[in-house]
Formats: sequence, C-alpha cells, structure tokens
Amino acid sequence: MPAFAQGGGSVEVGILDCAVKSGEGTPLSSAKDLSCTFQRVEAGEIDIYFGQIRRVGLDLGVSEGGIIRWLVFASSSDVGAGALAGDYVGVSAEATLGVGLGANALVGGGDASIVLQPVSLKSQVGLNLAAGIAELELRSLE
Repeated sequence: MPAFAQGGGSVEVGILDCAVKSGEGTPLSSAKDLSCTFQRVEAGEIDIYFGQIRRVGLDLGVSEGGIIRWLVFASSSDVGAGALAGDYVGVSAEATLGVGLGANALVGGGDASIVLQPVSLKSQVGLNLAAGIAELELRSLE
C-alpha cells in the first residue's frame, strides 16, 4: 500500500481498469478518451465509467491507446455505485519506443477523497516521451 494512503487512514476499495483510446496532443499537452470498469474488493460488483485523461507538460511523439490499472483507495470501504465519478489531478510520466510504459498517480473524486495509485504501469505502443500534470475526468454510466 502506498505511504500516502497508509498515513491518511485510507482503505483499498477496488481496482479501476481503463482502456485509453488514441488521442490528439501538442508538445505541451494531450487529451485521450477512456472507458473504464471499477471492481470493488468486497462485493465484486462492477461499475462502468467513461472520461478523459489530459496531460499538461512535456508530451513529444505519438502513442496508440493502451491500458491503465489503478488501485483505488478511499477514506471508507463504503463506496457506492458511481462514487468514483469526479475530477482527479496528479503526476504523470511515460516513455515509449515501440512498446512502452507510463504511470499516473491521481487524487480526487466527487468529494476529493479517492486516491488512484498505479498498480501496474500503463502499457502502450508508439514513440513518445511525456511528463507533467495529469487531470482525469471520470463520469459514471449509473
């Protein structure tokens, strides 16, 4: 468990998997659409989300879509349907030469009490180097 989640009394509530679609960008920013599923640790129920991840900072090159997986931490284990909907912000870094990796650690949600910690690195294909501030907008289909 990440140190900032341990210190804040957060509990792991599930896993968020997002398919990242190819998107447009400039050398200083990018935006890519997402479709996500959230599976709770305890109930095993699955929620569907959609949204967009935006990065401001260095973003050179082109990459195809990929997969991002986050462990989801909250202040309580009682996370209802649609609870992850909201806006998140954090740091992001990735490097791709053919097949590459990246990571995005984010904090936010409807009441800013959700932490998304990369459980595995983002996988993608292309030629890209990026680092900066990431913003994630998640909306629920509920």
